[in-house]
Amino acid sequence: SGLQNRRLGVRVPPGLPTNEDEKTVAMVAKSDTEQSNPMDTPKLLAAIGVLVAGIYGYYYFELEYAFLYRVLGLLAFVLVALFLVYTTQMGKALVGFGRDARAEVRKVVWPTTQETVQTTLMVLVAVILIGIFLWLIDMILQELVQILIG
Repeated sequence: SGLQNRRLGVRVPPGLPTNEDEKTVAMVAKSDTEQSNPMDTPKLLAAIGVLVAGIYGYYYFELEYAFLYRVLGLLAFVLVALFLVYTTQMGKALVGFGRDARAEVRKVVWPTTQETVQTTLMVLVAVILIGIFLWLIDMILQELVQILIG
């Protein structure tokens, strides 16, 4: 049971890219190769402004409109703000990170139901046994203190 019996092979990661002429490792960070757009900061500020306006409008129209309409309006403002963030370099990088994370989660070999139940039961038994042990130690120490105090 467990990962040991699944005969999982260990993959060796590929080597670093090298420049054949100089035999040196060529590592360049993404932030060095991608220029930030000068409009990114105003777009992010506009996104914050749209979000604040949506929240303000939600509470401002509290007595005039039903809850459903206020939530739909707030959702529309949030979507506009998210679109503005997405159009920035940081927003695109964040979406790329999310896609990469999702791809990695798909590669994970999740434990079977039986393995999960067995591990959970082992943890519960360990917690109960440690709890009983600490309770016994507490009782013994309490009796020793009572003997010493008199």
